[in-house]
Amino acid sequence: MLPTLSRLFGVSVDELLGLHKNGPGKRGRTPLPQKQIERLSRLPKAQQKVVMQMLDGVLSQSNR
Repeated sequence: MLPTLSRLFGVSVDELLGLHKNGPGKRGRTPLPQKQIERLSRLPKAQQKVVMQMLDGVLSQSNR
């Protein structure tokens, strides 16, 4: 699931997990999508799957 999110947001999985940052470090507020990804990664796998299915459904509708 994290690889899908990393492609969606155009960042590495390490960046999603806060393990690696590209470029100079930025200070300030954490973007909302990043906070949501971090919260998603803490959910049980079954709940992660449900969220990813909903996200995939919404994103596939927007590509039509």
